[in-house]
Order: sequence, then C-alpha cells, then structure tokens
Amino acid sequence: MSVLVSLVVMLGMLVIVPVGLRLLETPGAPPAPGLSALRRLWPLPASLGAVALWLPRGGTAVALAACYALATLVLALHAPLRLMRTRSLAPAEIAALTALVTPAVAGVSLVAERGGHALLGFGPPVLRLTVAHFHFAGFAAALVAGLVCRAVDGRAGRFAALSVPLGTLLVLTGFFTGDRTELAGAVVLTAGMWTVSLLTWRDIRTRGGTRGVRAFLAVSACVLPVTMALALSWALGEATGLPHPTLTWMAATHGLGNALGFALCSVLAWRRLKETPA
Repeated sequence: MSVLVSLVVMLGMLVIVPVGLRLLETPGAPPAPGLSALRRLWPLPASLGAVALWLPRGGTAVALAACYALATLVLALHAPLRLMRTRSLAPAEIAALTALVTPAVAGVSLVAERGGHALLGFGPPVLRLTVAHFHFAGFAAALVAGLVCRAVDGRAGRFAALSVPLGTLLVLTGFFTGDRTELAGAVVLTAGMWTVSLLTWRDIRTRGGTRGVRAFLAVSACVLPVTMALALSWALGEATGLPHPTLTWMAATHGLGNALGFALCSVLAWRRLKETPA
C-alpha cells in the first residue's frame, strides 16, 4: 500500500494542485499576483516533496518534506487574502477557500510522517493516508465542487460546493471525537460528491467542448458514485463494526479511482473548458 499511496500523492503534488491553482483564479478578475507566482514556482517544492516520499525516514526526508509543507502553508495564506479581495462567502467561494487551505494539512502531515513521528496522536501509517486524503478529498473535491457550483446555478450546485468544506471539517473532527462524527462527515461528503457527479453528467458534460473533454467529464461523473460508496461503506463499518473494506483495499479502489478517475480527469477537463469556453 505504501508504494501505491506514494504514487497517488505524487500525482496530487505534481499535477492536481498546480493545474488546480490556475482554475482557482477569480472569474472576471485579474490573477492574484502572489498566487500566480506560487503556481509557477510550485513544481520545485512539489518535486522535493515527491522525492521525500521515497527516501528512508529521517533528516533528509524531513527537510525535503518541509520545503513542500512551506509551499502549502504559503498557499493557505492566500485564503484570507482572497477573502479580503472578494469579500464573498458565496458557496463557490467557500469551496475555493477550502481548496486553498487543505493542502497545508497534507504538507504538515507529510513532515511528521517522514520523520516517523506521531501528530496529534496519529502514527505514520495514518498520516501517510492523510497526505493523500487532503490532496484529493480536500483540494480536488473542493475545487471541482466550486467550479460546478459556478457553472450550474441552483440549490444543487450550492449544496455541492458547501458539502466539501462541511464534510471535510466533520471528518477531521471525527479523528478526535469518534467514528460517528467521521461517519457523518462521510455521509455529507458522499451526498455532495454524488451531486457533483449528477450535475457534471447532466449539465456540464452536455454543454460542448471537444470529444476528449466530454469523455473526461463522463469518466469523472461515473467514477464518483462508486468511489464515494466505498468511502461511505468504510466509514459505516468503522462506526458500527459491520464488515467493511480494509485500508489496503480502499487505497487500491477508492483512492486510486478518486485520483485518476475523478481528480485527474476533472482538472484536465476543466482546464480545457477554461481555455476554450463554449
């Protein structure tokens, strides 16, 4: 599982976040200078963080991971700057702010994991999964839900955008308060991402774009119901003791499906849609 998780995390570091940062630029406004500069520089700290994943735990791995963590913390600082600039707490903006902040959780967790230390009571195996989770269930999910909300006006879009921040917060709280809170977070996240899937298939996929864009959107819309059902079944099993998939199985199915089928296909499709608007 460690090799698979490392490969998934590398995808998040080197592809999903830098492509997503371009999509986070405020519609109708000039790009934020600091965020644009960070996006251009991102490959350097991301590459260092990726190397850290493969080194033995110790000082060198921690130092490289810290470079990546610093970049994620700088990214998180753009959330209050964006809020001051937009003065908006619309659902799509809340999702965008969430996307800016969540990689920092992954970055800090990576430093602790590479040092072999526990963080807030969680050991390295859980922290490694946390790094992956907050690149995809955090950054990518919030990013795409916000984009869907902007593209599809209505209650469903607003619910999708708000479900990721709320669900992520509940899951994070559940780490400290118990499995039932984590289950509630999984329910909210699943409902929101199923809504993203429906709106992507029904409204966004049919609006145009190239055949490749439509194919990427179709794949992301079809993958989400399956991967989120797996997440829900795991959370339900943890909370109730019912049989549920192992973490190894979840990494190979839910994790890989979300990384490739949802996150990668989604950001590539949205990038193309942004470059060639209908």
